[in-house]
Amino acid sequence: MSLLEVSDLFVRYGGLNAVDGVSLTVEPGQLVGLIGPNGAGKTTFVDALTGFVPTEGTITYDGRRIDRSPPHERARRGVVRTFQSIELFEDLTVRENVLAAAERKRWWSLFADAVAPNRGASPADVDWALDLLGLGDSGDRLPSALSHGQQKLVGVARALASRPKLLLLDEPAAGLDTKESQTLGAHLRDVLEHGITVLLVDHDMGLVLGVCDTLWVLDYGRVIARGTPNEIRRNQDVIAAYLGGEAAPSDNGS
Repeated sequence: MSLLEVSDLFVRYGGLNAVDGVSLTVEPGQLVGLIGPNGAGKTTFVDALTGFVPTEGTITYDGRRIDRSPPHERARRGVVRTFQSIELFEDLTVRENVLAAAERKRWWSLFADAVAPNRGASPADVDWALDLLGLGDSGDRLPSALSHGQQKLVGVARALASRPKLLLLDEPAAGLDTKESQTLGAHLRDVLEHGITVLLVDHDMGLVLGVCDTLWVLDYGRVIARGTPNEIRRNQDVIAAYLGGEAAPSDNGS
């Protein structure tokens, strides 16, 4: 059974279909890439998976439909995302930033906080997430003391500290140089070893082609291709729509 099954998913804004009948699957234990040109609907698709926009169609996660569930319930079941903007608390340490994001609130949290203010997220999970991303020695530093690439990793660590089952990353390599992007890719492969499946949205073709097991390609809200990185490199629809320019003849003339 696929960890994530999306069937005929639509996100409509007036007369515009930002996500236009998308159907795809994400298998457990894989690093899956979702790519496409600007305006293809990638971030809107992540918003749809996490419940931040109204949708039509079905989203099945871990054998259960979640398309009618609010965002916080999807997160509790293990569907966790990052956002393009890092938005770290500059007056908190790296560890405190991750701890604040990892704490799970319930309706009774306000009352429990009054009795046991130090309860909540596990510091062990926070340290695990930081160590996994190579930030173990930076826990007591302020975000301003880190490079941009390290700050982006802190954003990923905040999502990881809740021990998700499906991690959705929205443009984690934006603004990174080549070396930082390679470092990020290596850490994402490490994440898979801990029972976490990753759906990666990014424009960095070197990153997605280098680390992903499978790629899905969107254009104008529709899936136009699916395959391994090598297959996507040669796909004429992808070359024309994503990379720009006209499609070149393929080796087999098709």
